[in-house]
Amino acid sequence: MSLSHDAPRHGFSPLAIARIEGARRANKIAIYLIYAAIAAFVVFGTIASLQSFHSSDVLYQLFYYLPYLLIALTIPLTVYDALVLYRYRLSQPSMIALSVGVSTVLLIGGLLFASTAWLGLASWLGVAFLFQANFRRFFKFLAADDVANDDATAQ
Repeated sequence: MSLSHDAPRHGFSPLAIARIEGARRANKIAIYLIYAAIAAFVVFGTIASLQSFHSSDVLYQLFYYLPYLLIALTIPLTVYDALVLYRYRLSQPSMIALSVGVSTVLLIGGLLFASTAWLGLASWLGVAFLFQANFRRFFKFLAADDVANDDATAQ
């Protein structure tokens, strides 16, 4: 007996799994943007600290604003991931609300009251990595189910 590709797997339709896989890809893009922000901070910060580039406004702007921009680009991707995780109950709703809510409050509060965004954007880093762990756990669960089904059909 072979499994049909249209059959639900643990109650998830193929369309749901495709949406979850799309959210996983969006999360992977967010993680790459975070790594790029860290690399930009280190590279441009190091170059800007060299004596011959102290007067370069362009390097200072790249060092200061590019990491913020790259991390800010991850926020819509992370919110989409949160909606998918919530819709398919891949994480506890309270964990999703807490992580997204605290990050949002820190970002908006920092911008309104402290004129800085670094703490709020830093909290969004953690949210992307939390969601990455949730996606990894879900697909590991599906892979284990596929192995169990293959073993059952082989016997």
